[in-house]
Amino acid sequence: MNVVSARMMADSVATGLADENETENEDKEREKRLFRETKEQAASDLTETLGFYERKAKYKERKSNVSDLSLVRFISAELTRGYFLEHNEAKYTERREKVYTCLRIPKELEKLMMFGFFLCLDVFLYVFTLLPLRVLLALVRLLTLPCCGLRASICPYCKKSSGSRILQPAQVCDVLKGVIMILCYFMMHYVDYSMMYHMIRGQSVIKLYIIYNMLEVADRLFSSFGQDILDALYWTATEPKERKRAHIGVIPHFFMAVLYVFMHAILIMVQATTLNVAFNSHNKSLLTIMMSNNFVEIKGSVFKKFEKNNLFQMSNSDIKERFTNYILLLIVCLRNMEQFSWNPDHLWVLFPDVCMVIASEIAVDVVKHAFITKFNDITADVYSEYRASLAFDLVSSRQKNAYTDYSDSVSRRMGFIPLPLALVLIRVVTSSVKIQGSLSIVCVVLFCLGMITLKVLNSIVLLGKSCKYVKEANMEEKLFQNPPSAAPSRASSRAHRTKHTREPAGEPEEEGLSASVTTQPSRSDECPAPQLPTSQSDQFLTTPDESEEKSLIQDDTELKHRAPDKDLLEIDRFTICGNRID
Repeated sequence: MNVVSARMMADSVATGLADENETENEDKEREKRLFRETKEQAASDLTETLGFYERKAKYKERKSNVSDLSLVRFISAELTRGYFLEHNEAKYTERREKVYTCLRIPKELEKLMMFGFFLCLDVFLYVFTLLPLRVLLALVRLLTLPCCGLRASICPYCKKSSGSRILQPAQVCDVLKGVIMILCYFMMHYVDYSMMYHMIRGQSVIKLYIIYNMLEVADRLFSSFGQDILDALYWTATEPKERKRAHIGVIPHFFMAVLYVFMHAILIMVQATTLNVAFNSHNKSLLTIMMSNNFVEIKGSVFKKFEKNNLFQMSNSDIKERFTNYILLLIVCLRNMEQFSWNPDHLWVLFPDVCMVIASEIAVDVVKHAFITKFNDITADVYSEYRASLAFDLVSSRQKNAYTDYSDSVSRRMGFIPLPLALVLIRVVTSSVKIQGSLSIVCVVLFCLGMITLKVLNSIVLLGKSCKYVKEANMEEKLFQNPPSAAPSRASSRAHRTKHTREPAGEPEEEGLSASVTTQPSRSDECPAPQLPTSQSDQFLTTPDESEEKSLIQDDTELKHRAPDKDLLEIDRFTICGNRID
């Protein structure tokens, strides 16, 4: 019995030891398995090294991804996934403002175009209405004051010294304009319009298209150089005698001005004749090609960098081009109505083509300006600044310190010179309309009175609107300052500012805007140094100094747009062609 019990105890002890060994072996195997699994997991999480992966890790990852993919889950994820636009609020707000700006451009642009159109109309009517009257008054003054030529120290009639001028500088300029118009009108009689029409009509369509484009370029070049010729003539004829004259004389300048006006008038007549041929063509192909030329203008200007000053120059050019096209269309209608014995039914035949040309011109201007402002981040409010600058020219021409006539300031600003265009219109009207009998003379007199009435009413309305725009832009202070001298470059303007220091104003500006727009300009004996504007409202119109330039460069990192480098009031139609604004 004892032996059996001892064996049983030995077996139980051996069994316990075996169980303990098996437990230890299982723990070791479990640890090895965990170590192996962690190693495989680490291998699967390894990044790519030289383009290779651990094979087992890659296989296991592919197996797990395949098990997770499901077509239903993919479709449900595509249908239910979402996003929040408010996470990038600034970006979408900017995009919305750009859309609103593009929608505002047609309205603001047409306001500027309408104001500029009536400015050009006022200058154009001035040639037919007030200029002949001013020339007549100047000639009456010249003929009725012979005593001024005597050796008397003081004239008993006009109360002037013998050395003083008989005519004022403005009257001298008016007489020169009148004489130029009369001479060029008689010279235009030697130009045969009918022969020119048939000569142009015999050309091919492509050749006429090229000719029309060349005429547009030549018109811009003539306008650019022509106003300089006229200004040189006016200054040469009115320059004070006590100053040393460094010029070739009044007579050579006068003949250059006559030659320019005559050549520019012929150019405009050829342009009007080409447009008339396009209207009278049977298939209207030439008219379509000429209209497509406006859309080519979009390609040449939309994808360029524009600053505010460059856009101002383009806006003035568009105003001048639109008004000139209206006058050319009027000339075409007059010539066609003459050919059909003034039959009113033929006017309705021309009406669709006229509307098509005008509509294409407006559409091209709207699209061009909308995309230029969009690509260059220019707001639509800039057109109100342009309108205020044009209004400033009109108001400043009525001030005591006026230094130019309003018609000349518009010519410099927009490149619109009314003398050649008025000469062509007079030539066409006189050749188309025959005046016979007393009734015709009465109609002509009534028509002239109507034009004078239209000119006066237009001037009154424009003057009132201009005063309003100047006040809204806070530009009244500039009206009472001396006109700044033109500087050829920024370097010379800086030297000019360092040379002439600003002096404190001696008299307070108590004179109102409405009281000064009807006064006559007075000649100052001394020429004080030009003062720069100091108002805060006009800071965007001035050129910065060197110290201010450094602060502007620092502020450029925070602001998107810098203030324009050049005064809008000093920019004319062709300034940027000579002084490039980068």
